[in-house]
Amino acid sequence: MPLDILVGAQWGDEGKGRITDRLSAQADIVARYSGGDNAGHSVTVGARLFKLHLIPSGILHPRTRAVLGNGMVIHPGTLLDEIGSLAAAGVDVGPQRLLLAPGAHIITPAHRALDGAEEALRGGSSLGTTGRGIGPAYTDKAARLGVRAEAMRDPPAFAEAVRRHEERLARLLESHYGCAAPDPGESARLYREYAERLRPHLAETGALLAEALAAGQTILAEGAQGTLLDLDHGTYPYVTSSSPSAAGALLGLGLGPRHVRRVIGVAKAFQTRVGAGPFPTEVHGQMSERLRGTGANPWDEFGTTTGRPRRVGWLDGVLLRYAARVNGLTDLALTKLDILSGIPTLLLCSAYRRHDRRTADLTGTPAELEGFTPDYESLDGWDADVSRLQSWESLPAGAHAYLEHVEQIAGVPIRWISVGPERDQLIVHEGAA
Repeated sequence: MPLDILVGAQWGDEGKGRITDRLSAQADIVARYSGGDNAGHSVTVGARLFKLHLIPSGILHPRTRAVLGNGMVIHPGTLLDEIGSLAAAGVDVGPQRLLLAPGAHIITPAHRALDGAEEALRGGSSLGTTGRGIGPAYTDKAARLGVRAEAMRDPPAFAEAVRRHEERLARLLESHYGCAAPDPGESARLYREYAERLRPHLAETGALLAEALAAGQTILAEGAQGTLLDLDHGTYPYVTSSSPSAAGALLGLGLGPRHVRRVIGVAKAFQTRVGAGPFPTEVHGQMSERLRGTGANPWDEFGTTTGRPRRVGWLDGVLLRYAARVNGLTDLALTKLDILSGIPTLLLCSAYRRHDRRTADLTGTPAELEGFTPDYESLDGWDADVSRLQSWESLPAGAHAYLEHVEQIAGVPIRWISVGPERDQLIVHEGAA
């Protein structure tokens, strides 16, 4: 009855989609447990690139069922667009394969309007949100004012709940922010149509997952965003509004900790983030362009959801060690090792300095990173193209040294190394400690 939890060990965008895709081939169910369509996973299968924002990438495996958990906030229009896109590609996304938790909360047009209005009001102190209504939806959830997916079982009643909800937020938008609000009647009409189409997918997912575990099936819990964006444990206030760390999986799916077999953290071989906030190892100029790419390839460092260029830097071992502690990581998957090929000298942050004092562990919380400067170790790079290598033994000596150093700093074995965007560009390190 194993439950495996997959989490981002950085600021999101670590390449979790392709690791999820690989691990879901052995899973019976892949369950997304938090966040909304502010996240994006890209998976390349042959010549086709799938960009998924809500549906777990495990849906691409014919035998695997996908669950959208109660910890999520869901925009029904986005979900239906994604269902349609997958169906057009020949993927079965029927009600028996894609299940929606009744406790998931619904994002409405007013949530998105409120998100944009609040971000505009902040001005220079912008948090860099995606503007997709995620924060306002979680605010309503905490205030017990939200609309839940379970209401879609009765589309007319659901439409009326959406209308009342939109009227309440319209008053706030007009009086406090001085901006026009979406028409409540039009929102109600549109969301009734959404309910008619999505209600077949509603299922008691908590009980279903528990029954699957009791029957010996394997569940992969898929996280969105990353540990450093966690509402409680990230670089607050530059965080998301949910709990993408491992503990969020249990809350977001309604399962207890006794089922957990392993917690897998995904990290890039370097560091990226989108949006504002502290970033100790950030680089600029030629090296930033080298790590980010130009945007000509879909796997370059531009947001899957936003299209914004990602900020880039050297791998931060202090924050990686912190993520290992917060999540209880048992394994690591390192992605984009191929991007480091050809860089003569690689830098790896193993500690911070502040006021001439060196610390190898995070003091305080990630919200207090200002004022810390990275203490780098230099490692020799490698020239070989690793993108077509298939085994740990075939990697160049410089790559071995780099990976082993990351393991030492994180205190977690690296079991998977991604060397490209395609399914088969993944090395399994069977000999990891």
